Parts: sequence; structure tokens; C-alpha cells
Amino acid sequence: MSSAQTLSRDKLPLGQKVAFGTGNLVVNLLPGALGVFSFFLLTAFGIDPVLAGLLGGLPRLLDAITDPIMGYITDNSKSRFGRRRPFIFVGAILSGVLFALLWQLNPDNTEMYNFWYFLILSFIFIIANTIFATPYIGLGYEMTSDYNERTRLMAFAQTIGQVAWMIVPWFWVLIANPNLFESQAVGVRNLSIIVGGICIVLGVIPAIFCKEIKQESITNRDDITFKNIVKNFKGLIRSMVLIFKNLSFLRLCGATFLVFNGFQLVASFSYFIIVFYMFQGNYGDAGTWPAWFSTVSALCTAFLIIPIITWMSSRWGKRNAFIVATFISIIGYALKWWGFNPDNPWLIFMPIPFMVFGIGGLFTLMMSMTADVCDLDEYNNGMPRKEGTFGAIYWWMVKLGQALALVLGGLVLKLVGFDAGAEIQTTETLTNLRLADILIPAITAGLAILVMWKYDLTEEKAGEIKDALVKRRGEL
Repeated sequence: MSSAQTLSRDKLPLGQKVAFGTGNLVVNLLPGALGVFSFFLLTAFGIDPVLAGLLGGLPRLLDAITDPIMGYITDNSKSRFGRRRPFIFVGAILSGVLFALLWQLNPDNTEMYNFWYFLILSFIFIIANTIFATPYIGLGYEMTSDYNERTRLMAFAQTIGQVAWMIVPWFWVLIANPNLFESQAVGVRNLSIIVGGICIVLGVIPAIFCKEIKQESITNRDDITFKNIVKNFKGLIRSMVLIFKNLSFLRLCGATFLVFNGFQLVASFSYFIIVFYMFQGNYGDAGTWPAWFSTVSALCTAFLIIPIITWMSSRWGKRNAFIVATFISIIGYALKWWGFNPDNPWLIFMPIPFMVFGIGGLFTLMMSMTADVCDLDEYNNGMPRKEGTFGAIYWWMVKLGQALALVLGGLVLKLVGFDAGAEIQTTETLTNLRLADILIPAITAGLAILVMWKYDLTEEKAGEIKDALVKRRGEL
């Protein structure tokens, strides 16, 4: 059990937590909506599946470049408004506007016109979203220096972020509803404007109301100018080298990659199992069961699992909380074998409270532990603090896992014999699909436990580092 008391100066008011949490809703809503809307590139706008795959994959290559660059820029920026908040404000507006513009496609246009329109705007959107998301993540790492308050902040933000995943599954239902929109294309265009507007309003809130670390505490920052571009590039490489030497951080990245990639790889399998195993390929009978499965998962994560994870972390430490939560998720994956029952559809909700311990614990704890790692880096390597670069590299690992999951998920479906054109799948295919749905995330979760087994940045050690940094900076 934690024996340290959170100092009053390290406690965050509820308003600060709410303001930061609204940004996390945007961070989740944009990719969630993008994933749903991308399906309609094929059905509503007539884009070839191969071209649609390129539209999903090519912008990710740019993401891998822009994230660490933006992290370095925000770590070293200087302004009277702070080094994070100006970027968050501008990035939120640009992200919302560009997301809406991205989907103003017309099915009457030629396929190649729509392809190039979407691809070019996707690249611009990725840059805008990086301008918002990377400083936002870095801001969260520096809002408090307390070991447990960091977990409480991330737990609060993750709870608000889960609202996006309660809403996103219903976009399928709304867009395809002829009583709401005259066509899927019209539904996508109109709904994208609403999503973009929401993201602008919510995205600027952290920039206005959240407080950054005191600027005078940040020393030794590089001068970010076009004149110093070569020097700045060397500074970026130097920062990344130091980060990749941080074994504690590498463990966090490795565990996140395993848990998230395993989860994402089979994320769509539940939909197929519900439709083809539980309802014998009848989409009408399957109805809204898949959407409710996703929504209930998000509800459990937000209001049941995250509070439990926060309690576990304060009692047992973040590493132990992660290991226990990940092990419980393995039990949840195993329960899916009995939960997906054609004779009783309600049983699909049985594994959820156990299964979502994995993702619920992952980002709540890993975001908090990354903030601790930022202290460790300052302790070992001095100023400037690198929250932006750490956050950029961490989330690049998440995006890499997501991209690989998109590729490998299709490969697994092919290996189990799934035929997307068939109304009825063979018994062997469905058995293999159900086994893959359980075994893949369970195995990757088990490997993540092994990766984190020797993680040694405990509360006691983090406290010693914090005290040393306070003394070094000359703070009271």
C-alpha cells in the first residue's frame, strides 16, 4: 500500500482533470470515427478495396515521421502561452476542420478523383492531428509530479475518453439509416461535420484551461528556427537516442505494443463471430448486438474497470496493478468461448468485465508510468524535459501496432478460412476463428506480463527521483 501523501501543490483540481479529459475524448473520437467512416469508402463512394487499403496505410508512414518531430518542437518551444497550449489550440481547430473536409466526397466523382482528394487531405489531416495530439499528450505528463496523482489524472482522462467508444459503434447504425439520410454518402458527409465541430469545441478546452509546468523551470532548450534546422535535427536525433537507452520506457512500449496489437488484431472478429456463429450469417437477426457489445465494453471500462485499476495502483503499485489487470483480461478472453452462445445472445456480455481489464488498465497505467519515466530521464540526462518526445514515440508504437493489426488481421482471417462472400461459414472456419479470437490476445497479454515483470521504477524510487529533481531545480 502507498504510504506517501500527495502534497497539496501536486493535487489537481477537478476542473483541470475535466479540461484535460475533454482532449482525451478528441484523441479517441477522431481515430474511432475515421475507422468507421473508412468502411464507407468502399460502399458509399465506390473506391476499390486495394486503393482503400492504401488510403488507410500511406498516411501512417507520414505519422511515423511527424510525431517525433512535433514532440521535439513542443519540448523546446518558447512562448508566453507555454510550450504546449498554443499548438493544442491551433491543432484542435485544424483537426476538426480537416476531418470534416476529408469526408466531403461525392460518389459521382471518378474513383481516382476521390482517391487523390482523400489521400492528399489525409496527409494534411495527419499533420494537423499531430500538432494537436503530441503536445496534448506531453501536457498530461507534466501537469503533476506526484506518483499517484498522475494515475488519477490519467484514469479520469481515460474515463472521459471511453465516451467516444460508447458513441462510435452507433455511427454504423446512423449512417445506414434511410430515415436519417437519403444515402450513406450523405450520412458520412453530414456526420463528419458534426464530429469535426465537436472535436474543435472539446479540443481547445485543454489549451485554454490546463496549466503547464512553470516555464522558468525548463532550461537548456534548443532554439527552434529554420536557420538552425540542421542543429535542430541533430538535437532531435540526440533526444531519441537518449530515450531509446531508457530501459524502463522500452518496457512500457513493448508491453503496450503487445497488449494493444493483440487486442486490435482480433477487434473485428467479435463482429464476425456474432453474425456468422451466433446468427448463422443473418445480418438482420444480428441487428445491433455488435454495437451493444462495443458500447457495453466501453461502459464497463469507464465506470467499473478504470476506478478499480486506480485503486489497485495506489495499493500495490503501477507495475503490479498492470500485471494483475492483464492476467484478469486473459481470463476474460477465455470466457468468450462460452460467452458467444447461439442459444443465449445475452451471454456475450459475460466476458466483458474481465476482458476489458486489459485495455482499461493499459492506457491508464502506461500513461502514468511514462510520466514517471520523464522524471527518470531528467534525472539521468538533465534539461530540457522531453514529455513531448516521449509521448510521440510511445504513441507511435501504439499506431505501429494498430497498422500491423490491420494487415495481420486480414491474414489471420484468410488462414482460418473465412470467406467474406459466403453467407454461411464452415464449422471448421468458425471454430478456428473463435480460437484465434481468444488465443491471439491472450498470448500477447501473457508476453506483456513477462516484459513488465522486471520493471523497477517503483513508487519509492520515483519519490527519490522527484525529491532529487526538486533539490536540483532549487524548488521548495
